[in-house]
Amino acid sequence: MPDQNLTEMLDLLRQSAQSTAIHTWHAKETAHADLLREITGSDARLSDPKRLYRAYSQVYSQHCEDGYLAEIFSRIGLNSSTFIEIGVGNGLENTTRFLLEQGWTGVWIEGNPDHVSEIRHLFREFIEQGSLKVIELLATAENINAALDHINAPDSFDLISIDVDFNTSHIWRALNRTGRVCCIEYNGSIPPSAAVEVPYDPNGAWDGTNFFGAGLKVIEQIGRLKGMALVGCELQGVNAYLVSSDETGDHFSAPFTAENHYETPKYSLLAHIGHPPSPCARRWAVSRGG
Repeated sequence: MPDQNLTEMLDLLRQSAQSTAIHTWHAKETAHADLLREITGSDARLSDPKRLYRAYSQVYSQHCEDGYLAEIFSRIGLNSSTFIEIGVGNGLENTTRFLLEQGWTGVWIEGNPDHVSEIRHLFREFIEQGSLKVIELLATAENINAALDHINAPDSFDLISIDVDFNTSHIWRALNRTGRVCCIEYNGSIPPSAAVEVPYDPNGAWDGTNFFGAGLKVIEQIGRLKGMALVGCELQGVNAYLVSSDETGDHFSAPFTAENHYETPKYSLLAHIGHPPSPCARRWAVSRGG
């Protein structure tokens, strides 16, 4: 019994320490963001209606991707309502789950076999009905296209999302599928004018430091080669959003450069907004108006 009591006390202490750490980081990054706004006068950027800042709604995504993507597609419209997401975890918290539950169809690629097993259980209804295809794969620049060819994935999608921590830019560069919109993780630690990325290593993995991925300038450059324009980043400085250059129109803030749209990393700026996300895969009733 004493050992059990000691274990419970240690668990409580660990939980308390974790909570304190989270709140400390949150306070630090919030204060830092406020200071940057005061110094740079970026409040004017926040009020620009062509930017994406105000669209930070969050259903299942980690950094409000739900809201940013909804805003982008409200400006350019939907076409196929299809997606690819590379690096989805167990499916409960990612960029495209909300789209899937609204009736989109697409492909999830995940390298962790335990996560894939959870996906096949939690999202079996979507898989059985053909709206979701799941590929168990540790994605690399060499294998990504063959894996998509194997399931007869189409050549183009409405959305491509890539977040694999280490090799994100290399995999996106190698991908031979196109998206009208792309959501690509970038390394906000790297200045926006520095075109640098980690050297490609098919076995590379994030070590928890700021040595990962690519700077926003590299994402801008890859996008330009793919006929895409960088139209914004999240306030938290995690993902870059790109739109097909022939669809940007007058909908977004130009110039479409890293220097214009860069955001510093503020990873703990926002905890989950509102009630906890549902742990069950469900379908939303999409209103048709009237």
